[in-house]
Amino acid sequence: MTLILNRSDIHGLLDHATAAVEAAVEQAHRDLTRGLAALPAPPALSDPGSDGVFLPMTAVSSPAGLATVKLLADLPGNRERGLPAQRSAVLALSARTGAVAAVLDGALVTRYRTAAATAVATRALAREDARVLGLIGTGPLALAHARALLTVRDWTSVLVWGRTPAHGAALVDRVTRELGLSAELLAGPREVTEAADVLCTLTPSREPVVEGAWLRPGQHVNAVGAPPRPDHREIDTAGVVRARLVVDSFATARRKSGEVLIPLAEGALTEADFATELGHVLEGLAPGRTSADDITLFDSVGVGLQDLAVTRLLIDLATASGAGTRIDLAA
Repeated sequence: MTLILNRSDIHGLLDHATAAVEAAVEQAHRDLTRGLAALPAPPALSDPGSDGVFLPMTAVSSPAGLATVKLLADLPGNRERGLPAQRSAVLALSARTGAVAAVLDGALVTRYRTAAATAVATRALAREDARVLGLIGTGPLALAHARALLTVRDWTSVLVWGRTPAHGAALVDRVTRELGLSAELLAGPREVTEAADVLCTLTPSREPVVEGAWLRPGQHVNAVGAPPRPDHREIDTAGVVRARLVVDSFATARRKSGEVLIPLAEGALTEADFATELGHVLEGLAPGRTSADDITLFDSVGVGLQDLAVTRLLIDLATASGAGTRIDLAA
């Protein structure tokens, strides 16, 4: 039987499972480094005559016993239609038998695993005394990040900026009411950047929203929001060059991350500068932060193995609780 999980099912299963999601994503990165999982860089399938791109994000994991593909549609034109710019669905097969184990809506899988990866990276790379969290961008991913990072450090305040002030005010209100953190809306991205100990950029920007001159020694930055397109980035070249870089996957970053590809094309970076993966740091095979003054930057493009890890967790949670719908695809 194949498990079908819609968005409501996924929300019900993961809403109180933040720690379990983070543990699953961390283990997936460790498994990749240990050679127990495969994660090819996804090809970009362009829709002729439009700006739409489709990315089949594939992975296979021996410990998880799954092979998955998340088909991501990145459709900027959807914004004019009042629709999400990104949509996706996950197909999971048994790695042993090839049976279709599950089909899932991809929106919340992506949101939860992205925030979890940021939390894992921040725990590994940020200074222990980091207390001020900055969020640039006010969409659903911002609240998910604030929630995921809640236990990573003892935050004294959350600083927010977004292009739409009303959305920023709404985020401040939710962070205060739902998470019990002091939150404040600031005037611009520079003000947030200069005041934050840990900064998360969560915008679909094509042009940089953070300048390297604004960064200060000891900061940790999570560059999260730019879509997997080589001409989009949130941090400018000066900022990337100033930082110690850690990526989720070198192969994926090398093909999809404007954060590193634009400085690489300019001659400001070499491939060796972004060869360190999160799993290398977690497994102690490469340094992350080497001093209190390092500026560390986690370049989070997002990878299919993270989707696989959360899919495995969802299948297990749904099996235990009876959630979701089960159908026989071969009937």
